[in-house]
Amino acid sequence: MSAALRLTVAFSALLLASPAAAVDEVFEAEGGISFRVETVADGLSHPWAVAFLPDDSMLVTERPGQLRLISAEGEVSEPIDGVPEVDARGQGGLLDITLDPQFEDTRLVFLSFAEAGEGGNGTAVARGRLNEDMTALTDVEVIFRQEPKVESEGHFGSRLVFDREGHLFVTLGERFEEQFRGQAQELNSHIGKIVRINPDGSVPRDNPFVDREGALPEIWSYGHRNIQAAAINPETGVLWEIEHGPQGGDELNIVEPGANYGWPVVSLGVNYDDTPVGEGLQHAEGMVDAIHSWTPVIAPSGMIFYEGDAFPEWHGELFVGGLASTALVRLTIDGDQVTGEERLLESLGLRIRDVAEGPGGAIYVVTDEDNGEVLRIAPVDQTGTGATGAD
Repeated sequence: MSAALRLTVAFSALLLASPAAAVDEVFEAEGGISFRVETVADGLSHPWAVAFLPDDSMLVTERPGQLRLISAEGEVSEPIDGVPEVDARGQGGLLDITLDPQFEDTRLVFLSFAEAGEGGNGTAVARGRLNEDMTALTDVEVIFRQEPKVESEGHFGSRLVFDREGHLFVTLGERFEEQFRGQAQELNSHIGKIVRINPDGSVPRDNPFVDREGALPEIWSYGHRNIQAAAINPETGVLWEIEHGPQGGDELNIVEPGANYGWPVVSLGVNYDDTPVGEGLQHAEGMVDAIHSWTPVIAPSGMIFYEGDAFPEWHGELFVGGLASTALVRLTIDGDQVTGEERLLESLGLRIRDVAEGPGGAIYVVTDEDNGEVLRIAPVDQTGTGATGAD
């Protein structure tokens, strides 16, 4: 190897090993609201989701298949044992995470992931019990598998959201490829659906298609494209979701049982080759219209209704991660209507994959990068990654 080549290799290795500079910046939002953004942890491999534990530490999934514990001070653990094997190709891998609403009693953790199997791959959900020293999941079992599995590396969904009654919503993508997208309208397939299950994977008796012949009983709603943002509206208890449009037409929808949200019969965007989706319809009888949309897209991933005290001016507003927009999108809400929008953090140029409300009402986001980060957004007087602020 020549000296020049050795120097090039050494320099490349240095670049790969050197983490990006930690974020510590002050921003100002509309209304003169100042906030600080700081890095809590970095060096993560495409983190996908974050869930807070009762002690203010957090569990963070990495798409290649690792689950990590991050302390309130930002210390990152070795990978937690017991995570199911994932199919980490394309957009697949280890995806969302949520805790059992009775976690302090059950210690149950729920994970969604891309699972390989006969026919290709698909979204699956597993649950396991986090041991006391938080180094492993035990008693791990898969409680849901998307049917059918197909050959695709795209559009797995998949957010996990518990409702007030303890049922688990799982959002499922339409798997991207044109030959599969029509299944979003078929009730004998989980593709392009939201499903609702009990925590053990069984089907609630009041699901809308339980007694319909030829329909999969887990289905709650259908006609979806690729949902990567979902949350329960705390005012109503109803699920809201945001799904990726194709080229244009990201959609914010209020989800009702048994409702059809149109894909691929209806779309507010076009195919990536600029041709119409289907017949180019934007509305159709019997199909529910979005309450808000984006063209150009923001590429939504992760969302919360903010309920904290750190930013009282933002109480009840919707915060959405943006991948293509490299922004945290803030939406003002009046009932079932979006009344305004602001984009935060755009200057950082980071793909925001998930959003969570953390200790003291701080907002946390994870960035979908090779050197992914957990960032904390808090009032300027709440400094330090371990600060929780005053209630």
